[in-house]
Amino acid sequence: MPIPEDVTGEEIDKDVRQELQSLPKTLAEDVAKNLVMVARLIDEDPERAYAYSRIALRLASRVAAVREAAGFAAYATQKYAEALAEFRAARRMTGTVELWPLMADCERGLGRPEKALDMAGAPEVQKLDKAGQVEMRLVAAGARRDMGQLDAAIVTLQSSELASNSVQPWTARLRYAYADALLAAGREGEAREWFAKAVEADRDGSTDASDRLAELDGVEFMDALVEDEDEVAPVDGAVDSRDEQDEQDDDKD
Repeated sequence: MPIPEDVTGEEIDKDVRQELQSLPKTLAEDVAKNLVMVARLIDEDPERAYAYSRIALRLASRVAAVREAAGFAAYATQKYAEALAEFRAARRMTGTVELWPLMADCERGLGRPEKALDMAGAPEVQKLDKAGQVEMRLVAAGARRDMGQLDAAIVTLQSSELASNSVQPWTARLRYAYADALLAAGREGEAREWFAKAVEADRDGSTDASDRLAELDGVEFMDALVEDEDEVAPVDGAVDSRDEQDEQDDDKD
């Protein structure tokens, strides 16, 4: 697949660049460029990001960062079995637990919520940083919902992080998940309150909390764009400027 001319490979994280130093220079540059494309496209065009990840994987399957990128790209395209295999491989290579919540969510994607819950109770969770632990809580709550256990999902999300007034990178998503679980359980008033709290914390628009809140309030958004001005009806009593010009031309004749 073609690589745009503006991509040099230098854009990747310095830790990843250091990992690639184990490869011959030209090969390392090619892998780096493909990893840049994965990162650039994974949100807007995950299928193309996946294609670039497969190239990087073919070139350097023994590099943990490559396996991890391949996992993220597969995850973004809902290829959960493949994502899980890549995340496991990356974990074996690095020995870290950062990918544990994502691996558990892959189990959910594969229709195995019980396995995801087992992972949520594993010792590895205690080794996660705060962001990872919150992510694991979100996955566990999702697994409870998969199993039809709405009340348990709500309880799972109730935590000091949810109760805190400080806004962290995970706050909006945590509040959103809680609001969504409340709504699914028929607790609309509480859900509205938590969607509003999610909106307050969602500074970068990572959720559609504002749309959900508007939905609950019965607000309908109309498309203000008028594609064809000919379809705009003149206001009563107003004269279309083109008609006025035609009348002036007739008077001249």
